[in-house]
Amino acid sequence: MGAPRTLEDLGRLIAEEIGTDVLSWSIEHDELIMITERFSIIRILTYLRDSEALQFAQLIDVCGVDYLGRDPRFDVVYHLLSLVYNQRLRLKVQVDEGMPVPSVTSVYSSANWWEREVFDLFGIPFEDHPDLRRILTDYGFEGHPLRKDFPLTGYVEVRYDELEKRVIYEPVKLPQAFRTFDFESPWEGMEIAGRALISKEAKS
Repeated sequence: MGAPRTLEDLGRLIAEEIGTDVLSWSIEHDELIMITERFSIIRILTYLRDSEALQFAQLIDVCGVDYLGRDPRFDVVYHLLSLVYNQRLRLKVQVDEGMPVPSVTSVYSSANWWEREVFDLFGIPFEDHPDLRRILTDYGFEGHPLRKDFPLTGYVEVRYDELEKRVIYEPVKLPQAFRTFDFESPWEGMEIAGRALISKEAKS
């Protein structure tokens, strides 16, 4: 069987072969995107890797996406590449808070660190991962910094203490409890301030 010539052919072929485990698929910005069942991800990726008609032998990336307010909240996204047929595929698995995703390290060894990164930054657990621990943040870090509800300032700040001769962690202390931003450029702000000053002088 030869390679599908178009993304539509590729999507139809995969959907027919995988069956009901493909929840939906679409083509967006010249890319094929498929949403699949969470519990079937290992079987699906094994098929995509081993099929002679597809040969998606490379897992390029695994990442997370936070859709705060959506149910389910998170996407776990797998980016695949077939060097033989020069085709790309994006698989998405939708999960909610605390819902584990089967680790695909048994299919692609490169998934090891990427799954750790998704766990670290989004808090999405991966079932049967050989070494699921933080990879980018420090030991003892609280929270998951790429979640939409994580504060931009974080919860703690790090500094080197000269007296104790070590790095210490302290709660974030902001000099102002609340700040208002008008999102205008400095020139626009000066123009508005100038009009207000002229109006005030005219009244006096």
